[in-house]
Amino acid sequence: MRLPLDGGAAPFTAASDRGGGPHLTAPVERQSGAADPSATGPAEAFTLWRFYLYFLRLGATGFGGPIALAGFMQRDLVEVRRWITPDDYKDGLALAQLAPGPLAAQLAIYLGFVRGGVIGATIVSVCFILPSFLIVWATSVAYVEFGGLPWMQRLFYGVGAAVIAVIARSAQKLTTLTLRRDATLWGIFLVMAVATAWTEREIVWLFLLAGGLTAAMALARSHSTRGPRHASGAIALFTIAAPSTAAAMLPTVPNLFWVFAKAGAFVFGSGLAIVPFLYGELVQTNQWLNDRQFLDAVAVAMITPGPVVITVAFIGYVVAGTPGMLAATAGVFLPVYLFVIVPAPYFRRHRDQPLVKAFVAGVSAAAAGAIAGAAYVLATRALIDAWTVAIAAVCYAVLYRWKISELWLIAGAALVGSLAGA
Repeated sequence: MRLPLDGGAAPFTAASDRGGGPHLTAPVERQSGAADPSATGPAEAFTLWRFYLYFLRLGATGFGGPIALAGFMQRDLVEVRRWITPDDYKDGLALAQLAPGPLAAQLAIYLGFVRGGVIGATIVSVCFILPSFLIVWATSVAYVEFGGLPWMQRLFYGVGAAVIAVIARSAQKLTTLTLRRDATLWGIFLVMAVATAWTEREIVWLFLLAGGLTAAMALARSHSTRGPRHASGAIALFTIAAPSTAAAMLPTVPNLFWVFAKAGAFVFGSGLAIVPFLYGELVQTNQWLNDRQFLDAVAVAMITPGPVVITVAFIGYVVAGTPGMLAATAGVFLPVYLFVIVPAPYFRRHRDQPLVKAFVAGVSAAAAGAIAGAAYVLATRALIDAWTVAIAAVCYAVLYRWKISELWLIAGAALVGSLAGA
């Protein structure tokens, strides 16, 4: 499951061949290592440095969320430049869907692994993350230095309401895409939505239970003896028990690294799927941020290019300055990197196994429910008057009716909020 946050149509289609859950597939045929025959014109000359510079540019200019970023990679690297074969691209996309963490970053790292091994994957990950990291760094400094000024308060006054609309629209899209007419998935969705709204945090063991339930049901329906034996290892990789919620911790650099490493390792679904987990850890349990600061952090992620989870850099800076920012970023992306590098050589053997597909379907439904619950919790904090309610309602209506980048929508909400608060 991944969040369809792109403002335009990305070159992917949703299919229901992953145990009832969404499966993003690129519209290219699998071939034995050949370049896409539908591509027009000669392929560009490939060098590793051109490849790395592409990801540096994408990290600096890639707005639109994970699905849009994945679409850019498919268009640019498979169809136009033909530096990546359709086979390799589709394998990377499938692995990114199955593993926890952000889709776009995982896909980029996998493609780097294909072209340059572990060193290539490492360089691509740095190139892809660095531009948005630097942009968020500058934004964080301005926020901390001038956050108390009225103009910045008015700016985020409208942005917070727009964020609620974006989260609500994402939850609505996910329910349509992932649940369909499956009663079990709807039940998982409702339980997770209520649990998140009631406890105001993401309960990791419910995600694992949801995936285990759908996998067990698929196993019971299966009349074949092949598949479960081979899939068991792949499922075990993603069902390691997450650490239980501990008492409040001090906002030290090691603690920041630990909290965000848990987010990178145990949160399925990229983009806004990380919101309920972070809210529970940062606002409810550890109280490192208040509700206003948390909404501002989500907003910053939406108005910057690159992976949406770069919001953790903003949070790290607000909590503990530059060292906290570095620790938060390293914490959330290190598990993502390892989840690509370690299973990549073996993934093609197991990704089509029925139990793996069923497990992903259950986790997808749980993630959709968690986002819906998080939207309710955050709305009770952000929608504080008639203006914020109106901004959220208009933003949701625009997102529902038109395909528009969240960047422009949030910019408009910031302007309206500034005028309304003047």
